Amino acid sequence: MTRYVLNDTETAAIGALADRVRDELEGWDPLLHVDRIRAESERLPVGLRQFLAMARTSEEAVIQVANLPVDPQLVPTPASWQVAEKEAAAVREELVLLLVAGALGDPFAWASQQNGRLVHDVCPSRGQEASLTSASSETALTLHTEDVFHACRGDYVALMCLRNPDQVGTTVASLDRVALPAHLRKVLQEDRFRFYPDDSHVPEPRYAQGQPLGRDARPHEVAPVLFGPRDTPYLRIDGDFTEALPGDTEAEQALRECVDLLDAAAERIVLEAGELAFLDNYQVVHGRDVFVPRYDGTDRWLKRTSVVRDLRRTYVHTRSRTRVLG
Repeated sequence: MTRYVLNDTETAAIGALADRVRDELEGWDPLLHVDRIRAESERLPVGLRQFLAMARTSEEAVIQVANLPVDPQLVPTPASWQVAEKEAAAVREELVLLLVAGALGDPFAWASQQNGRLVHDVCPSRGQEASLTSASSETALTLHTEDVFHACRGDYVALMCLRNPDQVGTTVASLDRVALPAHLRKVLQEDRFRFYPDDSHVPEPRYAQGQPLGRDARPHEVAPVLFGPRDTPYLRIDGDFTEALPGDTEAEQALRECVDLLDAAAERIVLEAGELAFLDNYQVVHGRDVFVPRYDGTDRWLKRTSVVRDLRRTYVHTRSRTRVLG
């Protein structure tokens, strides 16, 4: 984990940059303006840009930036992402997130998530307490690779905290903290696993005994859990939406052991208002603590976006010049 704490001068400069860009834009549509915002990222403080460039080159697993500007008169936490979308809540903070993310890579969106929005709102929603999505609260989010089902999933998941008075933790785990036996590693490096879309990509997910129904009907990929460099492999796993190929008991056992080892190695990151974490989606899996929401406008609220290091990956998959993956 590597961390950059902005000084007050840098914080003020980023706030002024966000204000100027917002004033010059016609309306607020992140997808429409993202190229302009990406160019404006070059105006971020030099120290921050150098830090992000070094962190990217060295492939730091968790990259944190602290003391980003957040409105001291921030509006109440919305009741759901749908409410946040309708009210265009915290536009300035979305701009700050996209500006900083633009210095590390290119933000992109999913057509199947939050109406194809480039920036998502992560906040508890009444009636979703036990769901397997970021709108939940009473159910812990299992450690997972973001959008595990897709070959063009993000290189980074960017989480910017606007409010977190209850110190709700984001859990993270990496292979660096796990001693995988050689036989286990060998199985996990083979094409013996299915990766499914999580419930945030499914309009109305249904469950039986806590397990998603109709999983086999969802589009999925078959691939290894560990891939890339042999000595320092990348990771692709989701305890709820990854399974071994039918009948492969050895792969099933290896997957279960890997999940257990990652759970045992998990650490907590408690983001405060104005803190941003980039989680390397190839090196760490992440989840979230259980908490009890109040639904009074003071609950935990994050802004989230996915980032690729090379936007052409999305162009290849969609066969068009778009940042929205279907």
